Amino acid sequence: MEKEKDFLRPINSTSMVQRVINRLTDAMINRQLRPGDKLPTELELASSFGVGRNTVREAIKILTSFGVLEIRRPEGTFVAEGFSDKMIDPLLYGIILDQTDSIDALKELREGIDLGILRLAVEKAEDADIEELSRCLDALKAELKAGDPERIFQADDDFHTAIARAAHNTLYSRIGDLVRKLTSEMRMRTIRNMKNMGKLDEMEHAHEVLFQAVRERRDASERADMLVDGYFYQYDILKEQDA
Repeated sequence: MEKEKDFLRPINSTSMVQRVINRLTDAMINRQLRPGDKLPTELELASSFGVGRNTVREAIKILTSFGVLEIRRPEGTFVAEGFSDKMIDPLLYGIILDQTDSIDALKELREGIDLGILRLAVEKAEDADIEELSRCLDALKAELKAGDPERIFQADDDFHTAIARAAHNTLYSRIGDLVRKLTSEMRMRTIRNMKNMGKLDEMEHAHEVLFQAVRERRDASERADMLVDGYFYQYDILKEQDA
């Protein structure tokens, strides 16, 4: 059997929808199916896999909901081309529903992703990226002076989105968006508590340092410390503070 059709071999043992999903996913990972490729019909897939047509239909339905496949009537079912926000949703829900509920795990995830994004931004930021980041920093400074936590949160989000765009890596940018969603409560609590403690000026300074790091292309040895300092964990910032 030709290599590019190897994924169509029969599925052994009891067939489940997940097995069909795994087979199609493996075919995409191994480039046997490429973006824009048309899948065989449900009947052909069912026959090749040795499973029921309803099983194939359900697997395709799930992969379509994830943005991996797209149905074009009347042409058929195709492997999607390009990234869709729907692809992030399964990971988002998987982390949300993780029963470990570890704040430490989220903190470590945030630090790792932020550091990777900052490293790329330092290396790859263009003049237009620096200008946008400067604009976002000015907007954040204005909101910090005004003192509304929700508006500060949005300005902070815009600033970090601008850093992610400056990294010029779509996957990092998307995962950065995901991490900011997952840590939104943590970040909002930080802003409120920093305001209650009278330390919004320290937030401004931390963001100024990040901006300078990207603009001046600071070396890698400084980046981790800059990020961790900007989380303000030294103040037990994730604990509830008195207003």
